[in-house]
Order: sequence, then structure tokens, then C-alpha cells
Amino acid sequence: PGISDSLPGRSSSAGPAEIPWEYSSSRITFPGMNAAVRAVTRMGIYVGAKVFLIYEGYEGLVEGGDNIKQANWLSVSNIIQLGGTVIGSARCKAFTTRAGRLRAARNLVEHGITNLCVIGGDGSLTGADIFRSEWAGLLEELVRDGQISEEVAKKNCRLNIVGLVGSIDNDFCGTDMTIGTDSALHRIMEVIDAITTTAQSHQRTFVLEVMGRHCGYLALVSGLASGADWLFIPESPPEDGWEDLMCERLGETRSRGSRLNIIIIAEGAIDRSGKPISSNYVKDLVVQRLGFDTRVTVLGHVQRGGTPSAFDRVLSSKMGMEAVMALLEATPDTPACVVSLSGNQSVRLPLMECVQVTKDVQKAMDEKRFEEAIQLRGRSFENNWNIYKLLAHQKPAQEKSPFSMAILNVGAPAAGMNAAVRSAVRIGICQGHTIYVVSDGFEGLAKGQVREVGWHDVAGWLGRGGSMLGTKRTLPKTCMEKIVENVRKFNIQGLLVIGGFEAYEGVLQLVEARGQYEELCIVMCVIPATISNNVPGTDFSLGSDTAVNAAMESCDRIKQSASGTKRRVFIVETMGGYCGYLSTVTGIAVGADAAYVYEDPFTIHDLKANVEHLTDKMKTDIQRGLVLRNEKCHEHYTTEFLYNLYSSEGKGIFDCRINVLGHLQQVQRGPGAPLSPCMTLGCDRHRVAVGAMSVTSPLLRDPRILHRPWRCSSLEIKPAGAKPASWSGLCWGGQVAGHRQGWGTSKA
Repeated sequence: PGISDSLPGRSSSAGPAEIPWEYSSSRITFPGMNAAVRAVTRMGIYVGAKVFLIYEGYEGLVEGGDNIKQANWLSVSNIIQLGGTVIGSARCKAFTTRAGRLRAARNLVEHGITNLCVIGGDGSLTGADIFRSEWAGLLEELVRDGQISEEVAKKNCRLNIVGLVGSIDNDFCGTDMTIGTDSALHRIMEVIDAITTTAQSHQRTFVLEVMGRHCGYLALVSGLASGADWLFIPESPPEDGWEDLMCERLGETRSRGSRLNIIIIAEGAIDRSGKPISSNYVKDLVVQRLGFDTRVTVLGHVQRGGTPSAFDRVLSSKMGMEAVMALLEATPDTPACVVSLSGNQSVRLPLMECVQVTKDVQKAMDEKRFEEAIQLRGRSFENNWNIYKLLAHQKPAQEKSPFSMAILNVGAPAAGMNAAVRSAVRIGICQGHTIYVVSDGFEGLAKGQVREVGWHDVAGWLGRGGSMLGTKRTLPKTCMEKIVENVRKFNIQGLLVIGGFEAYEGVLQLVEARGQYEELCIVMCVIPATISNNVPGTDFSLGSDTAVNAAMESCDRIKQSASGTKRRVFIVETMGGYCGYLSTVTGIAVGADAAYVYEDPFTIHDLKANVEHLTDKMKTDIQRGLVLRNEKCHEHYTTEFLYNLYSSEGKGIFDCRINVLGHLQQVQRGPGAPLSPCMTLGCDRHRVAVGAMSVTSPLLRDPRILHRPWRCSSLEIKPAGAKPASWSGLCWGGQVAGHRQGWGTSKA
């Protein structure tokens, strides 16, 4: 029941021990590269292969010598939290020539390397594929020149290539997310958080320029997650006359009482004629036409630096392991592949097919086929763009709907709840519905704490932590008649409940009471929101990634505190109830030595093995250990017990400390915090709310709703969006799937 961070899990003599591996990084850097280096190295050692690290990218490959070094398990210890890359990266003009690639081939052959794992963008990966296609010819030339023998050439006759896609722009087609993108979004949102406070104080307009010379993903997602007033991306240039429209909208926003405006522009933004739109031009336009105090902030390479987010660390680790398996399973007929993210799974795709589609996007943009360019970017990009346009500015509904809907939060607060409420409110208003919000969950519904809201009532909710509506764990069965009375009083025909297990239980109680109360025969939908990520029917719940990042950052600081001191082991307790999601994912993200979770039972023998493991580790140059424990992983082996056990058995070798993270994991620090995994739930929180309204609105208008088999549903949050999950698929016999105490999902 642990995640090892110091010793290989298998002897290096096992498996294909004669197959050496090499890991190289591209000329650019981005957060998450070190996590990928670590994963490839350790997975390669685990399967019994020799692993070499190549320093300074393709330049080191061409120069050889000390740039190519064999790695061991400890070579990549304590690097997962570092930004940039510990093996260096550099531009290499020589590798673009055949002579340079010939030298590179000679260096690989000298080390017996026949497998190459490259991390980078489409340029670096294309170079690797060219190198692979020329491999046989390069070996023949080396034989002719007498640099290698025919026997050596025959032994190294095949070069396998696998690529890991890294780019903060997320501009590579074929993967939902590239390594580094999520961390860059965190940097951007942190800046927007800081800018917002000063902008509100001084009633300023800020023009924020982010990276994205050819791809507007960073601008789009940060604009959606921050509720920017205007957005410029290269894939969708504004229509002619945009200057008038933008200034009109900014003026309207101020006239309604807003004290700030945020405009986000990708560095590659253009108009319909292909002319660049600069941040300074936008600033001058606002100043001249509106007279607003306006500032420009160009983020630049700040977006490339810093500590990688939890998502990037986990993504890099998953991709690195898959890359090793791809090389193991490669045959002479296997084309060069790239490891991509599809949904929540690592998949392998033909490298050059993905590169070609990526080039097709740029070609479409060059030929001004902008709608096609957005479609080629992928479904998620297109959905995000459509949602931004839908939520950014109020548009009058085509017709006034006679239907009304109530929105409430239930259970413990979770980051992203307020953003989901905001999105649902605005989508409902766009569709002409009357939207109510309920304070304090089901208890507030029973007390009649219901009020109608408008478009601007939820302005500024995006970055707020906790629950602006208030939330309680009270279930409907304690006040069913009063709830029914208020449903009748306000003529509520749809109920959107945002919350965790209590939301599931509460809605199920309302469903079961339909036979007694006709007023409850209405549309009901649940959006999962819990930091524990322990509810059925969904890959992710709102708030879970924010909690993982909070736990990860705390563990990083805890590990750092041990630097330069005597050898120390930290026992860290995480939240999650009976679900080990937080402990497991945090353990992967920080490189913990062990993670104890309820779903994976452990015994005193397992604890003994882990103590021995840490004892052996502390005899090396590593001076710190980290053990994570889910708060309810075991009835008797408590955090205090683990502390006493490790302290006693490690006496004289290391000492121990306890850290209970507690409600720190529920804290949302500002607008930047609720960005999250797999297309960033910073977008998914909007997409989920849009999905909820897309489910409920048609049903509100359908008179046959009472005869539908899933008139009550839960929103299933997938990394690429949200879709309804049949409630019958989550329940049986009137009970929610799995008893509350024991149900949980570990996402290891």
C-alpha cells in the first residue's frame, strides 16, 4: 500500500536487461518535465532496462561524451516538484543536418541505446521521427566510414521512438492536454488574482497579454475561468468594427457598478485581415474612447516557470510510464508514437498523424478558415469558446419561458461551487427561465430562503471560495413537508443541487417521496462537488483538484523544511473520509514513500516493510521521508500510531513529525485556485453547469417528463466535459450505490 520514492521495485537484471533506454528533452522547458524524467527513469529500471539521461537535449545527443549518463533510481529522487528540467535543454542547429544526426547515431550506438523517449513540441518530435526514419541509412554510413562494425550495426538495427507532448500552449492535436499547460494556467490565474485587487481599488482596466503565438488556449481558458470582459485569440479574430463593440461593452459594465475590466489577449491575436492586435493598441483604444485608467501586463516567461501543478505532475508520471510500455511493446513495424491524454487515460497515437493535424490548424488559420481552425483544435477548445461567448455578456432570451428552477448547495463547501452556480444562473436566464437560488441547502429551502436572481447578481462569483449561497448537511427527510410547501409556493419546476454525497442522498429522498407529494415530480439534477471525490458516476468532482493542489503545496513545504537538517520522516494526514483519492493523487504528485488508503487494506507486516524501506533510504544521501495517511484508512492504525511506530523503529536513524492538513484542503485562495485536472476543471466547472442546464431545460419543456426513466440525474464530469448519467445506474433498491462508509474510488 505504498508509493516508493527511493528503491526500485524490481531487480535491474529482470526483464529485457539488454535493452538500454535514453531520455531526452527538447529545446524548450515547461513545468512537469522533471516528473516525466523521473517516471521514465524509474519505470525503465523497474522493467529491468538500462536507462540513460541525455543532457542538453539534441545538442547533448550530438556532442555525446559526458552529456549521456546512465541513471539509477536515486538519480531522479526529489525532482518531481522542480520546475524546468534537471537534464537541461538547448537549441541544436547541428541536429537539423544529416551530419549532426550521423554523430548522434554514433553516440547512441556507442552506448547500445535502441530506444529513445523525447519530450517536446511538434518540432522536437518531428525531428525525432526523421532521425528514426534515417536510422538504417545512418548505420550503413557509419559502417562504410569504419566507425562501427557490421556486427554492431546489426545489433542496433532498429531505433524505437516515443514522444511525450510538452507545451504550455496546449497546441498539439491528438491530446486533451499537454504537459505544462495546467501549470501555466495556474501562473496566469495567480496574476489575475493579484491584478483584480488593485484594479478594483483604483477602478482600472487591465489588458493582460499571455503566451500563445499560434494558439489561444491559455487566453481562452484563463478568460473563461476569470470571467474576462473581452478576449482575443488567433483562432477567432474579432469581426470588423470590434473596437466600437468592445468599448460599448466595457462602458456598460462600468455603468452597472463594476469597478474594473479585464481584457485578455493572446500574443498572436490578429484581426480578420491578419493584422496583429497588440496589447498596447487595445490599451490606447480604451484610454482614448472611454477615458478609463488602463494598464498593460505582459506575463512572458513567467508562464513557463515555477513549480508544476498537481495535474502536470500526475500527467507526466502517467505519460512517462505509458511511454516505457510503448517502447517495450514496439515491433519493427510499429510507427513512432506519441503518448497522449484522452479523457482520463493515457493513449498512444501515431506521431506524424498528430503532427500533420497540428499543421492543418495553422494552415486553416493562414487561409482564414477560422471556424475550421477552431474545430481542428478539438471538441474541448470549441466547447470552451462557445461557453465563453455564452457567459461573458448577457443576451436577451428569444422567448420568455414559463418555467422556473431553483439552485442550491448541499454538504461541505468545495472550490468551484460558486462558479457552477454563476454559470447555471446565466445559462438559465439566456434560455428565458426564472432562476431562484436557495440559501443553506435543503434547510433553507424548507425555511423559504429562496430569492430570484438576475444576470448581474452573480457577477464576481468566479473566484470566491466556499459557498456564497451557504451550504448545510441537512437532509430533506427532516423537513419534507416544508420543502414541498415552498416548492409549491415558488412554483419550482426544476431543482439543481450542487454538492457531495449529501446532495445524492437528499435528491434520492425527494425522488422516493414523489409517490406521496405530487409537487416533487419535477426535474432534478446533481452536480458532484466534494473535495473527497468519493461520489459514484463521475471521474472528478468539483473541488477535488483544488484540494489536491493544497495538499501538494503543503507537502512540498514540509519536504523543504527537512532540507539541511537531520534525517526526518513526516507523517501527513489528509482528508477524504473513507475515500483515498486525496492521499493517492497527492502521494503521486509529491513522490511520497507510502500512502495508506481505506481501499487498499494493509497489515502490520506492510507497515514493518515500509519502516524498513525508510530505514534503508535514510542510510543513503536522502535525508527526508514522506508518508501520507487518509484520515479513515484504518480503525486502529491511526496517525498517532504510525508516528509512534516510525519513531520507535527509526530511533537513532531518523526522527518523525506529524502534520494534519485538515480544512486547509478546503481553502480556495482566490480566482486562481479552482483550476483543475483534465482540461482544467476551471473550465469544467462552467462546462458542468452548462451540461446541467442542457439536461434540465429540454425536460422542463417536455410534458412527458414524468414518464421518463431518468427524470432525476447526476452530471458525470469527464475531463472533456459533462454529460448526464442515469440515476438508475447509480442506485438500486432505493440505495445509493455502495454504503456510505465503505464506498470510494482510488484514482491511483
